[in-house]
Amino acid sequence: MKKCLIVSGGEYSPIENAGKYDLVIACDRGYENCLKMDIKPYMVIGDFDSYDGTIDKDIQVQRLNPVKDDTDTMSAVKYALEAGYKDIGICCAFGGRFDHSMANIQTAAYILNNGGSPSVFGKGTYVYGLKNGKMRIGRRQNSYLSVFAVSDVCRGVSISGTKYELSDAELTNSFPLGVSNEWTKEYAEISVEDGILVIIISENVRAD
Repeated sequence: MKKCLIVSGGEYSPIENAGKYDLVIACDRGYENCLKMDIKPYMVIGDFDSYDGTIDKDIQVQRLNPVKDDTDTMSAVKYALEAGYKDIGICCAFGGRFDHSMANIQTAAYILNNGGSPSVFGKGTYVYGLKNGKMRIGRRQNSYLSVFAVSDVCRGVSISGTKYELSDAELTNSFPLGVSNEWTKEYAEISVEDGILVIIISENVRAD
């Protein structure tokens, strides 16, 4: 699948191997994050309520009406999907306003519902989406693994290779049964027969 990286305007969190992506889109203040990572985006999309600086003349700019239904990040996702990109990563997606962090998680569900594969990254947080399928997640040191239902009900949920395992269980989006799990093997195996899950890896940050 062609890979697209969308650089959002959340807290700056550099991504490794940005060169593996075929297309890079910056969202509004995400252009600043691109500059910090020394990444030149193909396009900057936004209503420019959070960035008013200059943009290189050879970079395409899509200015959005500030009165709109889509976030800048969602507009970038729709552009990528329409252009045939299915593997979509969103970085600098968290920190700052919580409502935009939540919107980016729902955007991951939108990508899944439109035939794509989402990965959403922020400082110390990695979010993956899974719809009617299975996924293997490698162990990460000093991190927690959480699994949440995004659709109303997720049926046939199984989790193995972890401290708390599930087999053919039902998760709902109104009870956080899958929070704060831990690896017991090198890989955690997660599957869902019907529904959309988000898998969240959170680095264990301890207060001094």
